[in-house]
Amino acid sequence: MSIKHSELILNPDGSIYHLNLKPEHIADTIILVGDQDRVEKISKHFDTIEFSTQKREFKTHTGFYKGKRLSVISTGIGPDNIDIVLNELDALANIDFETRTVKNDLKTLNFIRIGTSGALQEDIPVDAFVASEYGLDLNGMLHSYQTCDITNPKIESAFIQHTQWPNFKARPLIIKCNETLKNYMISDQTHLGITLTAIGFYGPQGRVLRLPLQDEALNSKIQTFGFNGLRVTNLEMETSAIYGLSKLMEHKALSLNAVIANRTLGTFSKHPGKTIEKLILYTLDRLSSI
Repeated sequence: MSIKHSELILNPDGSIYHLNLKPEHIADTIILVGDQDRVEKISKHFDTIEFSTQKREFKTHTGFYKGKRLSVISTGIGPDNIDIVLNELDALANIDFETRTVKNDLKTLNFIRIGTSGALQEDIPVDAFVASEYGLDLNGMLHSYQTCDITNPKIESAFIQHTQWPNFKARPLIIKCNETLKNYMISDQTHLGITLTAIGFYGPQGRVLRLPLQDEALNSKIQTFGFNGLRVTNLEMETSAIYGLSKLMEHKALSLNAVIANRTLGTFSKHPGKTIEKLILYTLDRLSSI
């Protein structure tokens, strides 16, 4: 069945609506970053850049690093932007734009997030790296899709009970990373754990400026949550959305986080740029061997 023009929106030049990309513009392995300025901080290490474009906050560079073709794309902040980016990247890989139909042979993409994050545990210092074994979704975006086959109800129920999660909020979802990518990308330099994905930066992550919180104790409840040795290591705003949509569309995803703050200790990195650069080089070198 042909997909309606109102559902799959293309620009006059045939590129997909938000990302301004055509299928030939993306590699099979894609690095996702929130900050558009971080795209060039990654692609400056490429041997060559074959394509670049930007529309709104979505900036793309595609090129080669040590012979491996990679794309770097900025998503902007938050799960709503991840919904746009991953759906459009999947469309670029798996929908025929001429016939507006899903291809018979579906392509699997590799998504690696390089992001910044705040640690929740005292033993994870600033400037450390965290690989997200699970994404803990508290923002509700994934409830727009049929998620029953990709989540972990036992962990979710334990988290709901531990935090006394109210019914008027979206049910928390737990989604696992891709094991193959995890095994390629982790080392003794990376902490493993659950990464919490919030819908916002201030109240949803327990920050108080002028507005009181709905649950002032939520961060401490999250910090003390445990399930069979798992704990919530850090929080940010994209990982669970990337994991959920990747699982639903049968892509592979892993989130790597540079810890630039420790929320429990109230500390912040003295050189966050250097920490992010170290994570960039770590990620590129690992990806070049896949």
